[in-house]
Amino acid sequence: MNLQYEVIPEEQAEYCRELCNELMLFQKSKAFIAPERFDTMDFDTRMLPSIRSAVHNYLVIVKDPEKSEVIAYVYTNISPKEAYSNDFATFFDLSSVQKENVGCLSQFYIKEGYRQYGIGSKLFTLSMEWLRSYEDVEDYFVFTSNGNHEALAFYKRKGFSVSHEILNGFITVLRSKRK
Repeated sequence: MNLQYEVIPEEQAEYCRELCNELMLFQKSKAFIAPERFDTMDFDTRMLPSIRSAVHNYLVIVKDPEKSEVIAYVYTNISPKEAYSNDFATFFDLSSVQKENVGCLSQFYIKEGYRQYGIGSKLFTLSMEWLRSYEDVEDYFVFTSNGNHEALAFYKRKGFSVSHEILNGFITVLRSKRK
């Protein structure tokens, strides 16, 4: 499969709109706890606010040149730890993070039909390399939605550990420390 991986600036996040919206529908289809919460989640309510509140953003899209379409993306950011305590939820105990900022592999989606080809592993590796390039960030987080057992297993295989659940099990928080 001849795929093209491209790092894009946050000003071009629009390339991720369709897949971000697909991700929210995918998560809703998997959820068994409060799937209706996803009804208000989309590119405009999830990705754009996250980009705006982050200190640094990293977006990678994957294109299938034969079909001229974006088939996967990953959005990773470095944000002030306080960004993870808001009206929606407190994602982790802020006192457990010593540094000001945390790294978060925030959104990750691969279109049906392109999974199981190593795309996820490559995007994960690119994201973690980017996160580790910031020496002042020691804590990395991933948040998986309930019912998405494949994602949970993937992150565990990649070295993340389950920290806790929030919102009565709606989200599982996974954590990793700088090595």
